Parts: sequence; structure tokens; C-alpha cells
Amino acid sequence: MRWSLESLYPSFDSEQFQRDLAQIDEQMEMIKNWVEENLQDYNSPQRKLERIIQLTREYYIKFSRLMSFTSLSLSVNTKDEKALFYLDKLQLKSTELTSAQVKMEKWIGGLENLEEVIETSPLLKEHKFYLKEIAKKTKYLLSEKEEIVIAKMATTGSQGWSKLQDKLVSTLLVDIEIKGEKKKLPLPVVRNMAYNKDPEIRKTAYHAELKSYEKIVESSAACLNGIKGEVITLAKLRGYSSPLEKTLLDSRMDRETLEAMLEGIKEALPSFHKYYRHKGKLLGYDNGLPFFEIFAPLGEVNMEYTFEEAKEFIVKQFRTFSDKLADFTDMVFEKKWIDAEIREGKRGGAFCSNLQSIKESRILTNFSGTFSNVTTLAHELGHAYHGYCLKDESILNTTYPMPLAETASIFNEAIVMNAALKEATDEEKLTILETAISDAGQVIVDIYSRYLFETELFKRREEHSLSVNELKEIMLEAQKEAYGNGLDHNYLHPYMWVNKPHYYYAGRNFYNFPYAFGLLFAKGIYAQYLKEGKDFVPKYDQLLAVTGKMNIKDVGAVIGIDVTSKEFWKSSLDLIIKDIEDFIKLSS
Repeated sequence: MRWSLESLYPSFDSEQFQRDLAQIDEQMEMIKNWVEENLQDYNSPQRKLERIIQLTREYYIKFSRLMSFTSLSLSVNTKDEKALFYLDKLQLKSTELTSAQVKMEKWIGGLENLEEVIETSPLLKEHKFYLKEIAKKTKYLLSEKEEIVIAKMATTGSQGWSKLQDKLVSTLLVDIEIKGEKKKLPLPVVRNMAYNKDPEIRKTAYHAELKSYEKIVESSAACLNGIKGEVITLAKLRGYSSPLEKTLLDSRMDRETLEAMLEGIKEALPSFHKYYRHKGKLLGYDNGLPFFEIFAPLGEVNMEYTFEEAKEFIVKQFRTFSDKLADFTDMVFEKKWIDAEIREGKRGGAFCSNLQSIKESRILTNFSGTFSNVTTLAHELGHAYHGYCLKDESILNTTYPMPLAETASIFNEAIVMNAALKEATDEEKLTILETAISDAGQVIVDIYSRYLFETELFKRREEHSLSVNELKEIMLEAQKEAYGNGLDHNYLHPYMWVNKPHYYYAGRNFYNFPYAFGLLFAKGIYAQYLKEGKDFVPKYDQLLAVTGKMNIKDVGAVIGIDVTSKEFWKSSLDLIIKDIEDFIKLSS
């Protein structure tokens, strides 16, 4: 249940890692010298554009490999001093290219006949979208001197705050008493108790978790204020109307699409409230569901899995969709691309890192054997498959926007859920349906609360640093608005802003609505698969392969989806609402 990073590097001290580290310096010097010598005019634009592509691609392959090994090593051991040392070193090194990168981007943006030049070369045509995106964003670039200062300051600013917050949460030990025995347990272990069958354990874990945050809450608030303050300052300096506008541009998404999706979500919220109240009544609560019961398992079915059983179950269900997906998943387990063990010092949650430099991926989860853990594993395997579908693309064409990042992962969840439901008894159906709705509630309702929270956070942070009490108040208000009367307002989660790492990424603001987009976009895609059957599989692989070189509207159009239509989002939400009605009927 631990991954192998051997195919990246054997160790920090290995000859390969140290050699590549040294070669990065050589590549950076080569790029800086070439830029100074060649980008003073627009003579021979085709040759110069091709060289920019070649130099950028070679550097990015090497640098991303070094950075991936470092960050992945740190994610499973946040106390790894060598990983921390090299992360600082690499982040600082990356700033040394800022001046050359700004010059290249401004040169591309200033090329008047860019489209014509692109059409003269197969290499440039392959990177057409990449080049046009650079040209479009040059109006938000500051001077070279300013960009260098910003990049260097970020290493001790937002990046420093992010590392501190990560360390605070990953090393936090929770004091908890279970059945008379006092323990100190890692936060992920205690948070996973939310899925425990014993209601007393769930409640105890909730109170212990909330109390544990008191040890780090002031430091976390300082981190959040520091990061968001930097984001607001830079957004204004660059000419964005708001951090949200920057996020939408980076997401290759327009405001019309976001508003259509949010309107659809708001209209669907009463159905989710109905689900939460019904689950509350099933568990003996009359005032709505307490927060600590959101993930409470229902039914007497033993839906627990060993890691090996989870693998067999997932591969079997993936094979109902395609052999390519199932065989790929087998390979991921076989080659040890997954770190699933819960242990102290390892970060919580789950993620997948696609390593395009070596055409592989690595998945981190904290696996305790619940059915929800199984769907999380399937989810992360979707990210890995997305990377696999991009393996033949240039590394510069493999960066897709955040909303599309969740497409393959949530599509995988749909495969597992729907295939499992077909084989299930009524009792198992109840458990599977409830898990699916609970997970959808996180991606629709809880994500909506996080969107509301972050919107208000940015609004207030423009005027002042927020206190712990103010942050708690905003979070509680956001949860009340999103969850409505579905939850018992006496038992909410005022510290949700502490344990969600997304708030602490300066480059990923509003990393909430992409999850809702991913769920509903994937639901719409899955509905098309159900209509078309096996003929849809190659279209799906093709859709994933173009996500790095199209905007969101065009990616949707590849399979006939209009993402600016509220009706599309409603049709996807209707699939979840049907699950809710089926669940209520089955459990009444």
C-alpha cells in the first residue's frame, strides 16, 4: 500500500537526481542567453517560435520530473528534511527564469501575424492553442523587473504560508478517547471515523476533531490571510477585475457557463435538503442531520474492503466500460503507483499527480476500507487515466483547466456506482445509493458552501485581515445557506476552512466550482455513453486527449454538449435527484 518513486529517481542523493539538478542550471543559462540574443526583433519568426517551443519543452520535462519527485516525497512524509530542502531550492531556481519567460511571452504577444506564422510549421501547428493562450494572457503581464520580484517574493510569501499550513495539518495529532482509552491520532484517521458504523465513535471523533483545530487555528488564519492578501494584490496589479476573473480565464471558462451551472445547482438544493432530513430521521434526528452524521453508513450490509478486494472490484467494474481502462488500472496497481496506507506524517485526503515527464502517474489516498474509500480510489484512477490518454501529446499540450480535471475521475465513479447497483441486492442498493448521493452532496452542496465562503472571504480580505471568529462565522453562514434545513444548525463545521488545502494554494483560487463542474459534466457524458454504448468509448478517449488544447466550450462541443445552457446542468442534476427519490423510496 505504498508507492514506488523509483522511475522518477531512486533518491535525492542518487546520481540521476543530482545530474538532472545540475542540468537544470545549464538549461536555464541556455534559455536566458538565447532569449537575450534572439528576441530583440521579429526577424525569422517561424524559426524563433519553434526554438521557444523546443527550449520550453525540454526544460519543463526535466524540471517537472525533479519537482514531482520532491513534492511526492514530501506528501507522504511532511517531515522529510531533504524533500523540504530541495523543494525550497527548486522553487527558488524556477524564479531565475522569470525574466526570460516574460520576454518570450511578451515577444509572442507582440507578434502581429502570429496565426499566419503558426500555419507555416507542423511543430507550431501542434502547439497552436498553447501559443495563442500565451498571446491572450500577455496583457496581464507586468514588467520583467516586477515579475521577477513577484516570483521571488512568492517563495517566502504565499508558498511559505502554504508549506506551513500543510505541515500544521499533516502533523496535527488529535486527542481522543474511544471506549475509555485515550489516544493521540493523526487527523486523517480521526476524520475517517465519520464513516464508522458506531454512532458514538462518529460523534466523539467530530468533537475531538473540532477541538484539535484550536491548537493550529490562529496559525491557519495567518496563513489564509497572507495567501489571499497576496492574491488580491497581484490580481489588481495585473488588471484583473477580481481573483474570480483570473480563475475563470485560467480555467478557459466564461462567466456565462459558471452562472448557468450555479443557477442549476441553486434550483436543485431543496432535493438535497430533503435527502439530508430523510437521512437524519432514519438515524433518529428530528431537527435535520448533524454534521457528524453526514457520512454515517446506512444499512446492515458489510460494505468493507481490503485493498486487494477494492482493486478487484474496481477493475471488474471498469471492464464493463472498456478493456483499455481496466488493463490500465491493473497496471497502476502492479507497478505500485498508489500510496494508500494511513500513517503519521502523511498528508490527508487524496490526489493524483500525472507525471507527463515519464508518462506515468502517482495516486495518494488514505484507505481505511469503506465503500467511499473505494469510490475515492476509482476517482483518482480517473485522473491517472486522463494522463494516460494524454501520453502521446507534447508535454506543453497536457495542461488542462481545473473544471475539466474532474471529468475522468467522476466518470470513473459513475462507472463503479452504476455497475455495482446492477449487481446489488436491495440492501446493498440502499448502501451504494446512499454513498453516491452523499458523495454528490459533497460535490454539489458542500462545494457550493465553499464557493460562498471564498467569495465572502475575498470581499472582506480586500479591507482587512480576518480573525478566527470572523472566518468561523463566514463558514457557518455559507453552510447554512447551502445545506438549508437539511442539517441541524447546532452541529455544523466552523473549521472547514482549516482542513481543506485548496484554500491555501495561491495559484488555485476558487478550487471548488471545478468539482461541481466535473461531476455534472461527467454525468452528462455518462448519459451519452448509456445512449451510445461501446461506440462512445473512442469518443471519450478523444475528448480526454484534447482537454489540454481547447477551451471548455469547445471541449464540450466535441461530443455535442453546450456548457452555457442551464438545461444541460439541470439534466445532469436530474440524474442525482432521481437517485435521491429512489433512495427515499427504498428506505421508507
